[in-house]
Amino acid sequence: MDWGFLSKTGSSRTRDLHLRYYGRPEHLASAAMPSIRSQRVLFPDGVRPGTIRYEKGSIVEISQGVADRDFGDLMILPGLVDTHVHVNEPGRTDWEGFASATRAAAAGGTTTIVDMPLNSIPPTVSVEALNEKLLSTTGKLSVDVAFWGGLIPGSESEISGLVAAGVRGFKAFLVDSGVDEFPPMPLAELAVVSKRLGELGVPLLVHAEEADLLHELVPGARSYLDYLVSRPIESEVSAVASVARLATDGTRVHVLHVSSPDAAAEIQSGPDSLTGETCPHYLTFAAEDIGVGATSFKCAPPIRNRDQREGLWDALGSGALNMVVSDHSPAPADLKEIETGDFARAWGGIGSLQLRLLAVWTGAADRGIPLSELVRWLALEPARLAGLDQSKGSIDVGKDADVVVFDPDAMSVVVGAKLEHRHTLTPYDGMKLRGQVVTTILRGETIYEDGQIEPGLGRTMTT
Repeated sequence: MDWGFLSKTGSSRTRDLHLRYYGRPEHLASAAMPSIRSQRVLFPDGVRPGTIRYEKGSIVEISQGVADRDFGDLMILPGLVDTHVHVNEPGRTDWEGFASATRAAAAGGTTTIVDMPLNSIPPTVSVEALNEKLLSTTGKLSVDVAFWGGLIPGSESEISGLVAAGVRGFKAFLVDSGVDEFPPMPLAELAVVSKRLGELGVPLLVHAEEADLLHELVPGARSYLDYLVSRPIESEVSAVASVARLATDGTRVHVLHVSSPDAAAEIQSGPDSLTGETCPHYLTFAAEDIGVGATSFKCAPPIRNRDQREGLWDALGSGALNMVVSDHSPAPADLKEIETGDFARAWGGIGSLQLRLLAVWTGAADRGIPLSELVRWLALEPARLAGLDQSKGSIDVGKDADVVVFDPDAMSVVVGAKLEHRHTLTPYDGMKLRGQVVTTILRGETIYEDGQIEPGLGRTMTT
């Protein structure tokens, strides 16, 4: 049995249950059955035994009856939704592409991703660019994929056309994005655009750092502390305060990758239409533990200290932040400056799409947080942000039959070289994480099981 990217360390229970309850499928697609059951199904109102029956990809009945496949006491969770994934295709497919990214999603229990408008070439700032991106997905998708549009100076005229073409909302930067083809939007222009987005019923997503409060990092800097100081908390807090003014009753503004509880507090004190997310790396790592030249940890905003990390867990608990998404943004090792350890030159992005559930569950279990909270953060709230909650994000009659069979008690060691990501460099390499994704089902079809992935069953979501 191939357990993929994980070296098992004491989760033989998962293997035994896997074989005891449903054996080894001859072919993944043939393993899809009209009903599944477990003693522990996470429904919107809590965990209880249940049988889920589905037809033509949708859940049609929830009962206590006998099922075609019984997963014993393994957890059945709704398929996860990740609204912050940089796939980079077309144009930078050597960084990440739809085939590898959606395989990684399937292996990690994510059944729907929403692709960011950068770092593909062209960026998704026009209908023509969206069509080019859609064409590049053909035959490559293992999970369902929706799309964010991008906002750059001069792209405002494309907003209505992109919404009509199916994008779920728009992302903008207040600072340098790192790629020339996606420059930042002046705040005054965003104020005008945000009203239009409110009229169209889609959210504005903002990378919130204040450019004037960032400090230039000297080339050759190998100290993580130097990098941390170059992007201070004050920059994030100031930017959130500025974008809070764009959130009105008619316009939802969502702050991306919040790294500081101070920024989260600024969100909480703002209007109800202002929301924010954080990411697994901010909840897992701490600046004090990042070594000299360890550029695999570089991201923006940066990973902060232990107190800040604990404050983010508190912010999730209080509702100041309402979701955890990956901000998956891998790059080749040379762009990460792995050999030089130069934080000034290294690309800022972390590969974690496949590890989101395990990384967050590891931290949550240590803090006594139940899986029901994780499902809200990792599935339901991201689905709501992207306007996909009519079909995704929870186990309900009428919704897509997207589920994850999960062993929350397994313990595993991450083997970076075995990840499905295009580039397997990750700061999680070698870490012991809690949990194991056993089976992932997309619209009633088994897309991941027994370490195997069934490609080509995903679809684009533009209607």
